[in-house]
Amino acid sequence: MIKATVYVTIKESVLDPQGATVQGALHSLGFNEVESVRIGKYMEIELDTDNRAEAEERLKVMCEKLLANTVVENYRFELEG
Repeated sequence: MIKATVYVTIKESVLDPQGATVQGALHSLGFNEVESVRIGKYMEIELDTDNRAEAEERLKVMCEKLLANTVVENYRFELEG
């Protein structure tokens, strides 16, 4: 069994209105030191395999087909187990 942690973030060149809203809210709460906020997604996926190379390849396909919109998002993942 391999556990994967997948992180999906908006590309730097893409505007992040949700992040800007959170930044504004933090400023209104007095956290003026916050210079920017980028919002992303975090996923934990358990794979029924012990083959790390296979897990990496399958995760790449999952990310590119469903978990991330590669036009506007980047993804990365970490494996354990």
